[in-house]
Parts: sequence; C-alpha cells; structure tokens
Amino acid sequence: MAVPLPQRRRLVLLCLLSAALWEAGVGQMRYSVSEEIDKGSFVGNLSKDLGLEPLMLAERRVRIVSRGRTQLFALNPRSGSLVTAGRIDREELCAQSTRCLVNFNILLEDRLTIYSVEVEITDINDNAPRFGVEELELKISETTTPGFRIPLKNAHDADVGENNLQKYELNPNDHFSLEVRSGADGNKYPELVLERVLDREEEAAHHLVLMALDGGNPVRSGTSRIRVMVLDANDNAPVFTQPEYHVSVPENTPVGTQILTVTATDADEGYNGQVAYFQEETPGKSSEVFELKSASGDIIIIKSLDYEDAKFHEIDIEAQDGPGLLTRTKVVVTVLDVNDNAPEFYMTTATGAISEDSPPGTVIALFNVHDRDSGQNAFITCSLPENLPFKLERSVDNYHRLVTTRALDREQFSSYNITVTAKDGGNPSLFTDTHVLLQVADINDNPPTFFHTSYSAYIPENNPRGTSIISVKAHDPDSEENAHVIYSLTEYTLQGAPLSSYISINSDTGVLYALSSFDYEQFHELQLWVTAQDSGKPPLSSNVSLSLFVLDQNDNTPEILYPTLPTDGSTGVELAPRSAEPGYLVTKVVAVDRDSGQNAWLSYRLLKASEPGLFAVGLHTGEVRTARALLDRDALKQSLVVAVQDHGQPPLSATVTLTVAVADNIPDVLADLNSLEPSSDSDTSYLTLYLVVAVAAVSCVFLAFVIVLLALRLRRWHRSRLLQASGARFAGVPTSHFVGVDGVQAFLQTYSHEVSLTADSGKSHLIFPQPNYADTLISQESCERKDLLSAPQSLLEDKEEIFPQVNPLHNILMNYH
Repeated sequence: MAVPLPQRRRLVLLCLLSAALWEAGVGQMRYSVSEEIDKGSFVGNLSKDLGLEPLMLAERRVRIVSRGRTQLFALNPRSGSLVTAGRIDREELCAQSTRCLVNFNILLEDRLTIYSVEVEITDINDNAPRFGVEELELKISETTTPGFRIPLKNAHDADVGENNLQKYELNPNDHFSLEVRSGADGNKYPELVLERVLDREEEAAHHLVLMALDGGNPVRSGTSRIRVMVLDANDNAPVFTQPEYHVSVPENTPVGTQILTVTATDADEGYNGQVAYFQEETPGKSSEVFELKSASGDIIIIKSLDYEDAKFHEIDIEAQDGPGLLTRTKVVVTVLDVNDNAPEFYMTTATGAISEDSPPGTVIALFNVHDRDSGQNAFITCSLPENLPFKLERSVDNYHRLVTTRALDREQFSSYNITVTAKDGGNPSLFTDTHVLLQVADINDNPPTFFHTSYSAYIPENNPRGTSIISVKAHDPDSEENAHVIYSLTEYTLQGAPLSSYISINSDTGVLYALSSFDYEQFHELQLWVTAQDSGKPPLSSNVSLSLFVLDQNDNTPEILYPTLPTDGSTGVELAPRSAEPGYLVTKVVAVDRDSGQNAWLSYRLLKASEPGLFAVGLHTGEVRTARALLDRDALKQSLVVAVQDHGQPPLSATVTLTVAVADNIPDVLADLNSLEPSSDSDTSYLTLYLVVAVAAVSCVFLAFVIVLLALRLRRWHRSRLLQASGARFAGVPTSHFVGVDGVQAFLQTYSHEVSLTADSGKSHLIFPQPNYADTLISQESCERKDLLSAPQSLLEDKEEIFPQVNPLHNILMNYH
C-alpha cells in the first residue's frame, strides 16, 4: 500500500530528528549513583552506551580522564561497566548544592575520541540536624507581654532535599510555644513565642528542649537545651538598621580590610540600651575568614578571599543589649572574581617521536586547558609560535589537539620544542606556556653526496704496493644506519686484468690503495668510478669519477738507435774526408728515452776521443762534426766515445763508441790500413828493445840468486854428512829441515817467465807469474832462518823494483794492440 506524501515527509523528518538526537547523545552520558555506597559498586553500563563489547574496551585503550581531582570512578574491564573507585561523600563534594554533579571524560586512545560523562550523586540521610550550640541561655523581662517572639539558634543539616531539616519541635510547657519562620533563602528559623505572662517570683528560669527533625527514613534529629532567665523591665530588644546586609568584595582585597559595619539600636536607656554584636557560630568557613568587632560592629577580613573556593559568604550576626535581649541579621558577602589564576594545562597524551614521512594531520598531543577564574577571565585562547609545521584543533570541553600541517624533514630540523601558550581574557590577561618535545625519526630519503663532483689523484710510477693514493669522502645527512656510508669501486677489465688487482678501496674510510706497482710506460691514466652507498633499507647510492694519473719516474736509460752495433761483432766505421772543413757533419748519434717530460730530454757530449779537439758533438742534436781541419799527422783511425744522458733525477746515461776513418774514400781506407801492418814505427822498435833488455836483466839476477842458494845448500848438506860420520850428535835431526835439488827446481819453476815479442807484428805478450816459495826454506833455528830467508827477501825487493819498470811497457804494448 502506498504511503501518502504528507505521511512520508513526516517519516523523513522523524528519522532525521532521531539521528540528530542519537549523535548528541553519543557525546554525553549521564548516570546516577547514591553516596556512601561500597567501592566497586555499579554505576552504569559504559560499554553498552559506547556501543562496544566489554573486551574491546582494553583493545580500544578506553580510560577515564579527569583534571585536578581524586578519581571517583573506575572501569571494570570484564563487565565493561562504570563502577565506584571508593567511598563517595556527597556533602564533601557539593556541600549544600541541590544537585551534585561529577563531570569527567572518557578517552578512546586509538582514535583520540572524547566522550563527556555526568554522574549525579544522590543524597542519603547520613547526617542529623545539628545546632551551633548545645545549650542556649535566654533572658526575658517579666514585663514582656504574651506573643513576644524570641529568635532561637537554628539547626543545620548537611543533607539536602527530604533528608534536610524539615521541622522543629519544642517540649511541652505552660509559657512558651514554638513557631517556625521560612526565610528568603529557604531555611527554617525557629522562634520562641511567649504564651503566658512570666512571673519571676513564681519561676525565675524555664528549661526547654528544642528538637530539629529531618525528613529522612529513618528520621534523624538534633536537640538544643534552652534556659530562659526571667529579668526585670527590659522590654526593648535591639533593632538592626537593615534586615539583611549585602556587600561585594573583590577576592584580592587585602587582609585587615574593613568591608562593612552593622548597626543595631535599642530604645532602652542605660544598661538596657547597651548593644553588643556577636557572630553566630555556624558550620562553614565564614568564621575563619571574617572577624566581627563586638563593640563597633565592624566586619574585617582576617583571611584571604578566594573566588574559586567560595563565591559568597553568609555571616549570621546577633545584636544583644545589656540585659540580654537580642535580635538577628544576616550579612551576605559576595566575592568578586579577579583574574588571579593563569590557565592550567592537563596533558592527556603526547607523542615523543614521529617519522618524517608522517602525513599532514598526524596528532602529536591531546591536552586540556582550564582556568579556575570565571566569566571573561576564564575565556582561554591557545596559540603556537609562527612558522611551525603544526596547528591546534579545538575539541570538546576545552580539549585541544596538536597536529602537523605538512610533512616534516629531519635533515632540516631533527627535533621541535613546541611551545603552546594558553592566554585568558582577563585584564591584564594571564598566560601559561607548556612545552612539547618532539623528535623527528629518520627515514632513508637522502643518498650519500661526495664533497666534489670529480676527483683527481697522482701517483708516481714504481710505487710500493699498498701505497695510499687518495681519500674520497661522501656525506649522508640521514642518521644512524641510514647515514653509514660504504665505499666501493666499479669493476672493469684493464689490460686483461680486473681493476681490483690494481686498486682497492677501504669500504669504511674511502681511502684508495695501490695493489700493484704502476708503470708509466704501460699506462698513463686510469678512469675510476667510486660508489658511495648507505646502509638504509632500501639503500641509496651515488657515484663520482676519479682520474688517477701515473707520474713518470726516471727509470729508463737512453736507448741508442744509431749507430747500431753490427751483428758479426765488428765495429762500424764512419768516413771523414781529409779535406773536410771545420763543422763538417761526420755522423749523427740518434737516441730515444722511454720516459717522458724532463726525464726524456737528452743531451749529447763527447766523452773520450783518440784525438782531442778534432771532433765535437752537438749538445742537443747528437751530430758529430769536425772541430778543425784535418791534418796529415792525424791518425787514420779515430775512436770516439759519445755519452747520451737524460735530465732525470738522478740522470741516466748510455755510451756508444764510434770509429771514424780519415780518408777520401773507402779504397783509400783499405790501402792505408795494409800499409800500416808491415811497417814498424821507430817507437815500436825502441819499445821492443827496452823489453828485451829488461827481461835479460831480470833473468841474470834470478840466475845469480839461484847459484848462491845452491851453494849454500850444498855447504850445509856437506856439513851434515861430516857430523853424521863423526857420531850420533845429529842423529835426531829430521832430514826435512834441509832442501835438496827438488826444492831448488820447485823454486825455479815459480819464477819462470814468458816473453813473446814480434818486431813485425806490433803485438807483444808478457807473463810474469808471482813467486811461490812457501815450502822452499824451513828451519827451526833462528840463525838459519835469518840466513836462508834473507836472500829471498832481497830478491823480492829487487822484484818490486823491476816490475814497476816492466808494467809501463806492458801498458804501452796493450794500448798499441
């Protein structure tokens, strides 16, 4: 059946209204519980009202948040219900307030959701009415007419409602009755009414009992004893100028300030008209805050006022004349709020660290701000310093959330000390700062960066293995493992061998080391790629190019390319015509050096020449030129030694020997050489003659020495034979002490000479062996030793004189050869 259009509209409105009421009810939960119940008593089913299972309260981290007061309630994690945390005294919490409400918040930490809870504490009749004094004495004149009313001390009941004071009762008597008057403040004030004329002579004192009853179940009561003293002829009680006094005082009024003076007058004269003022003792703190001067009626502050503790004070004052008649008035002191309380922070939860990649809107802290003042003085404004990536979001019940407005960068700011300022609306305003320290946790979002875009290093060749080449450094602005840099080299093949066989890098320090000795002549430069990688997950890396230059060292001697030595062992001959003018180019020495730079700069010089001054060598060209014109006396064959030297440190050199034939052409060279071989120079013939004479002289001297030695030996041998024939005197002398013919022959062999002289060949050969006569003469007797060794010693001395004369001749022949 179709629904009419008006009814459909009403259904839609009803649904919308129900949803709105449900949303409003979710944020506010109300419960009621009686005071003085046992700890752990049930208050309300919180899990049901939150729409959660009981076991989910712990998972959602549900907890009670209250500010600045003792926790009165707790959560039962098993049942999910709200229970009392201890004994609750309504009178201690709310005093005489009609309704006692306790407000707190429920926090769901997983979503940072706040719910307001209001619990009403209902009163039970646990307090009996109490009078300020247990015994009261009244004085009344006997002339007082019936109907006279005497105000009595009223009783106070800490309970409220039906449990509060409901009525007064007076014990039965003949002269007095009780009437109860309701004041403007709702309190009941008992008055004693005189019903019959008093007669002091009949009864001077009347004893009454006043009872105060409340409306609880069971009924509680309190009593006060009243003694009425009958006096004579004082028929006027004091009268206050106002039935009730009102005064407003700022809470910062100094102690000792007079705030009011109450005045009561008595129509009587003399002693009956003297009025004294008394402050009625009532439960509360008013008697501790104010002092009433009995004689003057001045009310003075004796304790500092605090609007936050009590917003008003009621002072009950009695005026009593001399005989004892009294009247009562009330002074209501209203305390005016002054901005004397700065806002207070209650940090509910705060995060100490947040990742730098957290999205905007991440909650950092949740806190509550409260000001104990009222009105404009309690209006709070929270703010943050400018240029911070955070903002404040206001929630319910003065709760605020601190959230991020943009992504954070740890490399820019690793931590934040966030100052939150709460300022009230007073004049002058008060403020409070709180600080939230936030650490920004690092993520690996920065690769290592080298200090230079490229590197160049130099190493001399022939370096020792293990030599440190260069240190490269990369910086990673991240922290801890994300900033730990590991260095490596990009591997490739260099001349058939991997790069790792030439160079290594320390993975921690970035220092490069040479693993082999480099040769500049092998390669001059290496191009490397160094990789710096951090230890993050995933790791990030960067590369840089490194150019390694090998520096040349002077480790190669010059290499002579021309003239080259013939392979058959002969010496090459360069031709110089006899008609050559000075500066004539004879030949050119060509040399190279495998080194480079200064180490390869070559210079040439003439080291040795058979004819000094005849030839010159170019210092830088190596050209061999004639230094003067050739003469007929110049030898046919000229020998030149040319040295080639580089400019390294130390310099290295090489030499080459050049043979230059002085002739106009090659046939002339051959003819001149043939004519030189059979001819003997006069110098050569003289040299041969000198050699023959020297050898003959040495031989004659040697022959004479041998003859003398033989004669001495024969003489000794003959003497030994004679001694043997004459007796056994020399029987024990060994024959080895004497030298025979064999010893002489051995001595002669040590001085053999070989002389080969050819007058027509220009070649001579001499052999002078060293003497060997270690075993020639042996004797134990010193006299014989001296005789026998004196001759060889002299021979040696002669030999030293002869041989120096022969050696120069030998050198001449060798040079000639």
